[in-house]
Amino acid sequence: MTDGRPRRQPSTAASARRQLILTVTRDCNLRCSYCPTAKDGWPSLTTEDAARAVHLFADRFGGGDIKLFGGEPLLVPDVVHAAIDAAKSRPEIRRIYLSTNGLGLDDDWLAYLASVPRAVLTISLDGDPADHRRLRRGLPGVPDTYARVVELLPTLHRTPRVVVTQTIAPATAKHCERNFAHLQELGFLRFNLLPGYYLPWRDDQLVALRAGFEGIGDRFRGAWNAGQYLYLRNLFTWAPTPFFNTGLVVDSDRTLHPSNVGLSGALDDLRDQTQVGTLDDPPTPAELDAAAERTNGLLQQALTPKVWASTQAADAELSRLCRGLYPDYAAWRARGRGASEASA
Repeated sequence: MTDGRPRRQPSTAASARRQLILTVTRDCNLRCSYCPTAKDGWPSLTTEDAARAVHLFADRFGGGDIKLFGGEPLLVPDVVHAAIDAAKSRPEIRRIYLSTNGLGLDDDWLAYLASVPRAVLTISLDGDPADHRRLRRGLPGVPDTYARVVELLPTLHRTPRVVVTQTIAPATAKHCERNFAHLQELGFLRFNLLPGYYLPWRDDQLVALRAGFEGIGDRFRGAWNAGQYLYLRNLFTWAPTPFFNTGLVVDSDRTLHPSNVGLSGALDDLRDQTQVGTLDDPPTPAELDAAAERTNGLLQQALTPKVWASTQAADAELSRLCRGLYPDYAAWRARGRGASEASA
């Protein structure tokens, strides 16, 4: 779910064939202030559905990356296991990304993920405890996510390919560099930056976002100039639709789409317009590509002008950060630093 623009951008149709996005469940034990996902009343995928989707992706669409999303995927751990196990058997799968709030992780899960060379664990952690807890609100009786991740730090630091997603809401934009520094102090080295999309941003909040990104950019440059490893996933990803993922999307009700825009409760009406089949009746690659090309137009029509403009403005600031970092990253790579980890 990132939007840093690389120098060469694939077409929307090409993007649709490179990713399998599995919404294994929409259920979640958090109610984050910025999260648009409609959560209540939805089924979850079965283990059979998850494996079937992986094999469909490899056989019909040629494979690529798999992203396991929710909701919170680890609320259905057997489904996550089934998807990863199926992907392990297919050489067409490049990477398997698991995004989680961290509450379902334990030493056994981290050992399992470490044993899968193509698995990448992405943990949501938004900064210092105050800002993280301000944004990520648990349901009654749900443990504190910040405390849980900190408890797991010794094992997390031994686990390969761990990425931290730092969500930056309009209300915390003025703290985003400070929050990034805190995550560095916790010992994390791989990051994904996610400004709040589909939210209204004020002009002063966008100014704060730009200033924060400039400070974060300086932190990357400082690390690279010192010969240190520091990874920003946004430098290597491109999405034709801000925030949402384009690809073969399997929603938790087994319907298939070219984008997961229908995750949002406010955009649920788009699901009927984007659906291109089910697991029992999947589309052809050409049908998926054609539907992907229509998605941005449908999305823009469904949003208010203010929200659409805010989304484009926040995305432009992330893109500006990435464009500014490419020369420094290239110089770091040219010096032979971190080449083997660049695509983590």
